[in-house]
Amino acid sequence: MSLKPLILWTLQGHAGSPNPWKVLMILEELKVPYEAKSVALSDLKKEPYESVNPNGRVPALEDPNTGITIWESGAIIEYLMDVYDKQHTISFPAGSKEYYESKQWLHYQTSGQGPYFGQAAWFTIYHPEKLPSALERYVNEIRRVSGVLNRSLQDKEYLVGGKYSYVDAAFVPWFEVASLFWSEEMDLEKSFPHVYSWLNRSKARPAIAKTIADKDRAAAAEAQ
Repeated sequence: MSLKPLILWTLQGHAGSPNPWKVLMILEELKVPYEAKSVALSDLKKEPYESVNPNGRVPALEDPNTGITIWESGAIIEYLMDVYDKQHTISFPAGSKEYYESKQWLHYQTSGQGPYFGQAAWFTIYHPEKLPSALERYVNEIRRVSGVLNRSLQDKEYLVGGKYSYVDAAFVPWFEVASLFWSEEMDLEKSFPHVYSWLNRSKARPAIAKTIADKDRAAAAEAQ
């Protein structure tokens, strides 16, 4: 039986929003059919979208094959691994050491990387007044997170199990944002060379490269 396309909800007019693209990268890696739908910012916290995600955020995923609707990007990725990566092409067998290590890194991405990078983006782009001290704090956190990753990658190509996995992909979108706004402050190639090489390896994968190209096209179309 062929799969029905999964529905991934994204934010209309915000093509660069990292968390939906994180899920899209995984869908592309797994070659799972999907349809991206967008919801307007003004409709996030009202019906019918509120029934999809009561938190009023993106992404959210509806799976017509299982009848499951799930939100929060990390939870969506864990769901996709459990349901659509039975062969562990980019994941690890349940109960293995690598299984728990990959969960550790995914949780670090969602609780450590995403919030700090996101706050740096807020104070760079959206905050109505310039607060250099706030921006400095969050850019310093970007450097700290990059340092954690750099130490972990100093003797390996990928984070877990000696192979590329979903957790490597999960870190890419926010680093793409960081490269747009704070490349000089971060200076990845010089200050965090293992992170720099790791990101380049991950972005060279066809699924990741396609997703980044799709994002760039969507952002360019919005800017017109």
